[in-house]
Amino acid sequence: MTHRNFRRFWIGQTASLVGTWMQSMAVGWLALTLSDSAFIVGLVVACSALPILLFSLFAGVLVDRVDKLQLVAIAQSLLLLDAVLLWWFTWSGHMSIPWLIGLALFGGTISSVEIPARQSLMVELVGKEDLRDAIALNSSGFNLARILGPAIGAAIVARWGVAWCFAVNGFSFLAVLIGIGMIERPVPDADAVPLRRESPLASIRSGLRYVFDEPILRALVELVAVFSVLGTPILALLPVMTRDQLHLGAGGYGLMLSAIGIGGLGGALALASSSPRLPKGLVLVRGQYATAVVMLLLSFTERAVFAYPLFLATGFFFIVNSAIGNTIMQSIVPDEYRGRLMAIYSLVVVGVPQVVGAFVAGAVARLTSVGWTVGGSAVLMMLYSYWAFRRHPSVKTA
Repeated sequence: MTHRNFRRFWIGQTASLVGTWMQSMAVGWLALTLSDSAFIVGLVVACSALPILLFSLFAGVLVDRVDKLQLVAIAQSLLLLDAVLLWWFTWSGHMSIPWLIGLALFGGTISSVEIPARQSLMVELVGKEDLRDAIALNSSGFNLARILGPAIGAAIVARWGVAWCFAVNGFSFLAVLIGIGMIERPVPDADAVPLRRESPLASIRSGLRYVFDEPILRALVELVAVFSVLGTPILALLPVMTRDQLHLGAGGYGLMLSAIGIGGLGGALALASSSPRLPKGLVLVRGQYATAVVMLLLSFTERAVFAYPLFLATGFFFIVNSAIGNTIMQSIVPDEYRGRLMAIYSLVVVGVPQVVGAFVAGAVARLTSVGWTVGGSAVLMMLYSYWAFRRHPSVKTA
């Protein structure tokens, strides 16, 4: 990492993400413990993403108008507060499903601004020429945290209880805040096109118009949206799959999350070390099909020894698809629209999937089973991918 600002941000963010994944694992297990319901687990996940669905487009306008670094710092501070509240309610014995849902909504509201701000900040820290490698390394940190966080979280749950996962996550936010404080502010681009002074709604409309008037961007947004929605059940219902289909406890749940993280780390490092001439569009096509096949196999798996390698493959293809799609989009978009594009990206990658995908997945799993829900999503993903790539052949050459 030759960019000092990016290195400082990456180290702090990765340390913080370890805590975030501990919290994510603990929230899922706490929801299942409090409710004993796959539907409630899906509902809590959906509520954490509902604000992203509602506010992301407005957040994109904000990101394009203010200092991105300051915005990320404020958002991280508020996420620290969310972790402290989760710790206190759980530790004091006052935690309930309504409180868990309320805190999920609060954290999601902050994330609706933090995600597009952080994604848009990457190009300011490294420049467009190193953007692909920065996104891949950012993904590697995300997945390194996904490996360590659940494993540490499972040990903490077993030794001290769920509440202390939230406490450790609160402390972890100090790392990213220190990293942000050490960043030297980028020199403003004298040639940058100033954002037109228009109302927030007009800015949202102009951003949407730009994205959907560009055929390749429109195709990528559609592909990423459907892929994310149909891929949601494998993550949203993982606590239920771990307990009911694989017959494991909280430790096994943490190990499954870690397996996904190891696979994702491998995918991110593979992208970072690949040739700049890598045919990104073709990789995206093959990655979509491969993900559907792996999910279908997981829907039939009832033994942990077979589930581990499949979750490794799931993590690998999830990250490859996400990073490739993000890289193609950010390499095309002008800086004046970057915040709004990343807001649309967070909307279709986090907001819609976790609200629609997680809620529907929880409802379907309640009526049938986790296996049928994951397998059905895999079949739909395969059929959609076949149709979409025939409809948008230009994606293969992007």
